Amino acid sequence: MPSKRKPKKEPYPDQLTVFANPGDNDDLAMARFALGPTVQAATTLKEYDKKYGDLKLQGLIDALQEQTKASKDGDLSRADTMLTAQAHTLDAIFNNLARRAINAEYLNNLDVYLKMALRAQSQCRSTWEALSAIKNPPVMGYVKQANIAHTQQVNNAAPGDTSRARENQNPQNELMEEKDEWMDTRATGTAGKADSAMATVGEIDGAEDAGG
Repeated sequence: MPSKRKPKKEPYPDQLTVFANPGDNDDLAMARFALGPTVQAATTLKEYDKKYGDLKLQGLIDALQEQTKASKDGDLSRADTMLTAQAHTLDAIFNNLARRAINAEYLNNLDVYLKMALRAQSQCRSTWEALSAIKNPPVMGYVKQANIAHTQQVNNAAPGDTSRARENQNPQNELMEEKDEWMDTRATGTAGKADSAMATVGEIDGAEDAGG
């Protein structure tokens, strides 16, 4: 009878292909690969999910990369499903611990069960809040601030340089100076030729009146 051949086992079931950047040595390439978030998560999932058989590490990495790509592209349906499932799981944990607390024979056990139950309840609430924030992201308000600065002119003229100082003067100040100068001229002006002639006529008229 022909002997049955046993299927060949893969020598390295979790053998992975590591891609290195140009100029990287093997140590750096392996370190960068091992620190990858999907690699770390896949390694943890492999240890926790042994009920599903011996999952291949590369398959877990590929599946996680698909989910991360979808999230980057704006598809958060997986996050919606995950958080909803986790919220219900946490609610189940809360109820289980609450029932254990009410049936506890000793006060210490009652205290421990209640604390763990309320902790699960708090995590359940936080999970729903996170899901609500994903579905209804907060609207960021932008407040425009108007900064009003008074325009100031700096006089950089050298001492004795009146020409540049005159150029930098405020036009309103120039008008005020001209107005004040005109008013002062009328107030302190001396009599002109017309005034002298009028004064002489006054004297002649006065003499004629006296003589008459």
